[in-house]
Amino acid sequence: MITRDYLLKAMDKDKRVRVTIAHTTALVEEARRRHNTSATASAALGRVLTAALIMGSDLKNEKDALTIRVNGDGIAGPIVASVDSVGNGRAFISNPAADLPSCSPGKLAVGELVGKGGYLEVIKDIGLKQPFVGRVNLVSGEIAEDLSSYFLLSEQIPSLVALGVLVDTDLSIKAAGGLIIQAMPGADDTILGKIENNVLQMDSISTIMFRSKDLESFLPTIMGDIAYDVIAERPLAFKCTCSRERLAAILANLTREEITETIEQTGKLEVSCNFCGEVYQFSEQEIMDTKQKP
Repeated sequence: MITRDYLLKAMDKDKRVRVTIAHTTALVEEARRRHNTSATASAALGRVLTAALIMGSDLKNEKDALTIRVNGDGIAGPIVASVDSVGNGRAFISNPAADLPSCSPGKLAVGELVGKGGYLEVIKDIGLKQPFVGRVNLVSGEIAEDLSSYFLLSEQIPSLVALGVLVDTDLSIKAAGGLIIQAMPGADDTILGKIENNVLQMDSISTIMFRSKDLESFLPTIMGDIAYDVIAERPLAFKCTCSRERLAAILANLTREEITETIEQTGKLEVSCNFCGEVYQFSEQEIMDTKQKP
């Protein structure tokens, strides 16, 4: 069993195909715990968060960020994951208690929970005047197929995507991870066919993550007899960017009357972060002091 969350990038010797694989069990469990998600909601949330972390590994600069938004017509509601350039990610699902009966033994009904009607959107903030936004219609709601469609239609990169979350009977996360294989310019059908055939013969990605001792030992299964190099490795973690100061600044945009009315109606002044569920409580004086800061 893999004991840490991390990501590997590998490329064949001729630089025709790039493989990115990630183990995300602990961070998906952290997201599940914070949002108290159902089994199917955990699987949907974990897939989107894992995909965002894999895609975010291509960000170049310290302040770059990437967000995936999946907005289907299922009962899950919008699912959003946001990551930075160093392997930190956070995510939420609008209806964390949403659940459906399994499609078949061992297969959670993620596609039905998300819904086929709607879109998948990728937002890349890489320091330009406007962020790059790519959007495609959902294909299945299963996330992996939808991302393959996004890469092909929005970025013109043929890609194979596998994402998986294995949920235990107590709703904790037994294993989670993902794999994205992308053709580089000049890649021929032969090498792509070999790798695709290898992947199709594998167990599910979540099962592999549960049984493997590390990601390095799994790469030969993907590449087969194709020589390759590991070109990058990075740790991954669930980490939110919220802070007491940032949320106090948001509350400071309220008028004094709105703040007073809120306290009178609820007996408190608090705000919770959608991404991590952290709850911050403030006094009226604290917000007034924040309003006066330059």
